Amino acid sequence: MLRKRPDQVKNAPDQGKGERVPPGQFLTTKFPVLTYGSAPKVDLATFSLRLFGLVEREVELDWKAFMALEWTAVTADFHCVTQWSQLDNTWEGVTLATVAELASPKPQAKFIMAHCYGGYTTNLPLDLALEEGILAHKQEGKELEEGHGWPLRLIIPSRFGWKSAKWVNGIEFMAEDTPGFWEQRGYNNNADPWKEERFWPELTR
Repeated sequence: MLRKRPDQVKNAPDQGKGERVPPGQFLTTKFPVLTYGSAPKVDLATFSLRLFGLVEREVELDWKAFMALEWTAVTADFHCVTQWSQLDNTWEGVTLATVAELASPKPQAKFIMAHCYGGYTTNLPLDLALEEGILAHKQEGKELEEGHGWPLRLIIPSRFGWKSAKWVNGIEFMAEDTPGFWEQRGYNNNADPWKEERFWPELTR
């Protein structure tokens, strides 16, 4: 079960909502569908998850091969940059570490770029992605809804929701950090909700 780091809990104001709600956020029992553009139509018969870039071997998994990997469940809180938070979401799928092991990232790989059907991208430090990333197919025991990223969504609980990319179809391993879709449009590169990292610093001055 993923929880906040002790330093995050210590430094976060209570707000009367408990220690698990970052500053500037409010609790909700809903899970809104928020995305740029319309949801892509993904056919499992032609689905492909590609692992490429700085790897010892490029890997391409069809849906049957992905489903055959070891699955796990993660319970974690979810924080959206639009200021809502929902606690104790249970995600089921395959950890990013399990998937990455198939391709064996090279030592110089320090970052990843998640690529998605529809053209969306988001970047993350490799160590963070391997530590807590899960490619989820289910939420609360049910398959993801199309608007929430079916069939695969990358969940990164310690970061704002735009880092939890929907409709994932590729993981690129990189030596240098490169901004993704929203990061190129002014959203903060690190996206830590406990530090209120919503936008690039120069845009908040």
